[in-house]
Amino acid sequence: MYQTLILSSAAIALTLLYASILDLRERRVPFRTWYPMLFIALPMAVLTYAELFHDSVRFASGLLFLSVMLCGFYYFASAYLHLFGGADAWAMIFITACIPLFPVEPYAGYPIIAFFPLSVMVNAVLLNLVTPLGIFFINIFRRNRGPLRYMFVGFPVSGDTIQNEFGFVMEEFTEDEDGTVTRRYLSFTEAIRRMIRGERRLYTKDFKRNPEEYKEELRLYRKAGTVWISYGVPFILPICAGFLSALFIGDIMTILIQALSGAI
Repeated sequence: MYQTLILSSAAIALTLLYASILDLRERRVPFRTWYPMLFIALPMAVLTYAELFHDSVRFASGLLFLSVMLCGFYYFASAYLHLFGGADAWAMIFITACIPLFPVEPYAGYPIIAFFPLSVMVNAVLLNLVTPLGIFFINIFRRNRGPLRYMFVGFPVSGDTIQNEFGFVMEEFTEDEDGTVTRRYLSFTEAIRRMIRGERRLYTKDFKRNPEEYKEELRLYRKAGTVWISYGVPFILPICAGFLSALFIGDIMTILIQALSGAI
């Protein structure tokens, strides 16, 4: 449909793949990772909107307003609500700003609301739902035992080597006067409240970076033997998968609705 969007899509797809590798390996994506992509995609976005405004001022204005609002939401959700990581938020902001429409018609056709960034996010969320099932079956295979709901989001690791793992600690430990260690699982609502209040959850890599700061926690983890952590799957991976699936296949939610209704 728009050659400028195709060029932007290629640049963003390659950058997302590279960012996914970085996030898996190092659990961080430096902001400079986006620079080459922005060098290509931002001018293409300007040309795209210039063409859209030439065709229909009303449609282009509505699309631009929707994009700005969605970008603002991602920034607010990351900076103030702490619902996204920084790299995740920037990835969605750049996708939203640079590719407002489907570059080409996907295999399943255009969804009713053909706003490409929305399909990317919906696809990313749906694809990310597969992760808990995988974690659950791994726990079953390894015969790990814990509360059922935690079996879908985490697994136990050795307290002696927890600093070498990736994830967030799911338990709190206290030591009684007689030396007995008591463990308590953190509830999901408690974890979310802490995130909204800006209170950081204990991240395993922080133990390696600042061992002196977490000396007491590490002592209790070693004494407890094992600690349950949530597997830190970088959301940049589902975003990358959501982007590619939206680009080539289409809106997964629309496909599911059509399949359930017998339309396909």
